[in-house]
Amino acid sequence: MNLSFVTDTSTLCVFDLEALRHRLHDDADWWSIPEDEVAEVNLGNVAFLGLGKDGRFDVRLVDEVHNGICVMLKCPSGRMFIGAGEEVTGGELEPEAVRGGGFYRVEPGTYVVHAALVVPNQIQLSLSRTVNSPVNRFLVPVSLMEKNHI
Repeated sequence: MNLSFVTDTSTLCVFDLEALRHRLHDDADWWSIPEDEVAEVNLGNVAFLGLGKDGRFDVRLVDEVHNGICVMLKCPSGRMFIGAGEEVTGGELEPEAVRGGGFYRVEPGTYVVHAALVVPNQIQLSLSRTVNSPVNRFLVPVSLMEKNHI
């Protein structure tokens, strides 16, 4: 699967809508507070991936990503959103893919999201099901521009 999206927050987000439903009535920009962003990533509710710049990005879903970062992610419903950070659940809204991106069906469970910025504005992304816990231990927001692995 290939998709494109446009971001004004330099961020790609990947999440199951059910995993962030508790943020529906929160402020739309709740995730702009680094502590809140990192807390939700560490709980496995969302993968926010900093891109280093705004603009249009192409995402290629591949079987394997080399030299990227990985984030553990809960997927309770099997309906995953991949797209701009601006579309994350909050402010009484859920993603509609109005900035591009899209929804991806997977089996419910826990996934390892591997991602890498392979060339400017092109992201490789893989989703691998795992039996491991969806817990991450990041201290700062995750960035594809740096090697801040788990």
